[in-house]
Amino acid sequence: MNRALRAALCYSLAGVLALAQAADSAAPPAATSPVSLLGLLQVLFALLVVLGAIGLFAWLMRRLMPGQAGAGGLLKVVGAVMVGPRERLVVVELGDTWLLLGVAASSVTLVHSMPRPAQAPSSEPRPGSAFQRLLGQALGTKRREG
Repeated sequence: MNRALRAALCYSLAGVLALAQAADSAAPPAATSPVSLLGLLQVLFALLVVLGAIGLFAWLMRRLMPGQAGAGGLLKVVGAVMVGPRERLVVVELGDTWLLLGVAASSVTLVHSMPRPAQAPSSEPRPGSAFQRLLGQALGTKRREG
C-alpha cells in the first residue's frame, strides 16, 4: 500500500508540474511588439483592392445590365398585378400606346394594346411625390417630371 500511495503522489505531482508548465507557456509574453508599419500598409492595400473590385463590379453591372439604358426612357411600366405564383399582368407605356402584357416564367405575351388614356394614372401625383419634392428642394435638385 505504501508503494501505491507513493506512485499516486508522483503521478499527481507530475500532473501539477505539467499543468503549471502549460499555463506558463500559454501566457502572453511580457513585452509585445507594436504593429509594424509594413503590416499596416499591407492591410490598407488589401482594403483598397477589395473596394476597387466592388466599384469595378458595380460599374460593369451598370454598363452590361440589359434593358436599363437601351429603352432611352421610351418604355415605362405603368402598373403590374400578380395573377399567380409566377405569372403577372403588366401595363407598359410605349410612346402613346399602352400594352397589357402577360408575363410568365418562360414567356411574355401581348394580351391587349390601346392608346394612352387622357387621364393616365401615371400623370396623377404619387403618395410619396410631396416628400420627394421637399427632399429635392432641400438637396438643391429638381425632380424630373415624367
